[in-house]
Amino acid sequence: MKGRTLEELGLAEVPRENPLSYPGAWPADSGLLLGDRMLPLDRPVHEDRTPVVAVGSNACPGQLRHKLARAGITSALPMVKTRVTGLDVGVSAHVSRMGYVSASPVRAPEVSRELFVIWPDARQLAVIDASEGVPLPGGNYARAWLPAPDVRIEPADGRALPGAYVYVNRHGVLHDGTGAPRAHPGQRALLTELLLGSAPLRELFGVTAEQFCARARADARLCARGTRLFAEHKWVTESGLERYVR
Repeated sequence: MKGRTLEELGLAEVPRENPLSYPGAWPADSGLLLGDRMLPLDRPVHEDRTPVVAVGSNACPGQLRHKLARAGITSALPMVKTRVTGLDVGVSAHVSRMGYVSASPVRAPEVSRELFVIWPDARQLAVIDASEGVPLPGGNYARAWLPAPDVRIEPADGRALPGAYVYVNRHGVLHDGTGAPRAHPGQRALLTELLLGSAPLRELFGVTAEQFCARARADARLCARGTRLFAEHKWVTESGLERYVR
C-alpha cells in the first residue's frame, strides 16, 4: 500500500476527542483516505459518489476516519481540494455536544477559496449525515444541494461541477456585530472571544476555552442552554443558504 499514515502527515488529530483542535488539520492536497493512510488520488470527480463541500472537520482526515471507523466502515473516501466560489466559513449558532462551536457554510457570492469536496459512497454518506444530525427533526444540520451557477465548484481539472451538497446549520450562524456572518477563527480564539463577550456564557461554561470544552462535553442540556443563549443575546443571523434546504 502506497501513501503515508495520518500520523506521519500530521493529520491524525480527532477534534471529537480534542475539541480545542477543531476543525482539525486539513491535507495539503487531494488524496484518498483509506483507514489510517492517505493515498494518491487518480481523479478529481467520482460520478458514482455524492459530492459534499466540507467547511469544518469533515475536511479533517482524522475526524472522518474516527466517524467511519465507529460505524465499522473501512472503505476508501476521496478528498478533493477544490476552488469554491460563493461560500465562506462561518460559525454555527449552536454548542456541539462534542465540546466545540463548529463551522458552518455561509453564502458569500464574492468569496473564492480552496475547500475540500469529499465524495462518500452511500454507506459513508449515511454515517456522516448521522454525525451532523441530518436524519433527526431537531438535528443541528440539514444537507442541502447547492446548484451551479449559484455556487461555483471547480476541481483541479477545471471542470465545474453541476453542484454539490453542504451541511447547512438549522440554528443559523453567529454574526460579527454588524449583522454579517462572522468568520471562524479557530476554536481557542472563538471560545475566548465568545466568553469575553458574555457574562451569562461564562457562568455556564467557565472563563477559559478549556473549561468551555470540558463542560460542554459533559452535559448535553448545558449545550442546549448555550445554544439558546446565543439567540437570546441576538448574536444569530441567517447563513443565506436556508432557501436550499428542503
